[in-house]
Amino acid sequence: MTDLNEIAPAFVKMAHEIVWCSAATVDAKGRPRSRVLHPIWQWEGGRLTGWIATGATPIKRAHLEASPHLSCNYWAPTQDTCVAECRAEWVFDDEGRRMVWDLFANGPAPVGYDPAMIPGWDNALSPTFAALRLDPWRLRVMPGTALMQGTFEARTWRE
Repeated sequence: MTDLNEIAPAFVKMAHEIVWCSAATVDAKGRPRSRVLHPIWQWEGGRLTGWIATGATPIKRAHLEASPHLSCNYWAPTQDTCVAECRAEWVFDDEGRRMVWDLFANGPAPVGYDPAMIPGWDNALSPTFAALRLDPWRLRVMPGTALMQGTFEARTWRE
């Protein structure tokens, strides 16, 4: 098992280089649903927090009401992989939505982008703009070089 202080920076570096993840939730019957999302991660003060700018669609809302967990799985053609298993919480308050909007609008490339480019998102208080807060309970990081060399040196952290 790897210490969070060691794995979190490696996870953020890899996730921010890959940018897009396959994110999975489950419905009330335990059936998975995957989608592609674009989290941004903050490693501050010994705490890792992920943020997703998204729409609070009826399916996402129902899934997170049934099980407030989300899995983010990143993969690159170099075979770099990292995963964050998280508790997910909606952010609907104005202050929280402004913070997440600004986080993406001022974020480092390639994870930063102008959220206003999404149709219907004119600003942080647009009715269709919401955010998700991710609090990981498990991380896994495995560089593709470890896989290709057969060493399978995945680093894992669990809360």
